[in-house]
Amino acid sequence: MALTLEDKKKIVSEVAAVASDAHSAVAAEYHGLSVGEMTELRVKAREGGVYLRVVKNNLAKRALADTEFSCMSEGFVGPLVLAFSQEDPGSAARVLKDFAKEHDKLVVKMLSVGGELLAASEIDRLAKLPTRDQALAILAGTFRAPVEKLARTLNEVPGKLVRTVAAVRDSKAA
Repeated sequence: MALTLEDKKKIVSEVAAVASDAHSAVAAEYHGLSVGEMTELRVKAREGGVYLRVVKNNLAKRALADTEFSCMSEGFVGPLVLAFSQEDPGSAARVLKDFAKEHDKLVVKMLSVGGELLAASEIDRLAKLPTRDQALAILAGTFRAPVEKLARTLNEVPGKLVRTVAAVRDSKAA
């Protein structure tokens, strides 16, 4: 069934809106995946906060033209699925990387973060980025460490004094 001009405009505007708010984008070739496998991928993407869409290449080029992901336009060749990270920069890479481990037909072709096109081999680096909650926990731990060290240091002064007085008392008692 062919798309009408109105359908194409809706797709372009929807993908452009998602891309304008996304943190990163991943394009992967899905040729050879069954309908059930694609459905499984869509479910995992939804759970991971990733917008996943199969879009015709010309429509994808138009949708991404005025976004930071326009650098991906040259690589739109063949059947591609676009994944946009909605929650954190690494979520799309994590979802596609984990899915590709089980399904060798899914091949990552391009990555883009912050307007920069990355090689497909960089997916591991992008997937290892912490989630928002993990990053906040790391930051809180970093802020907490100096305060804890100061408290231990200040607590050590009276403790050392008590041990010294106890040692003097024991030496005089002996």
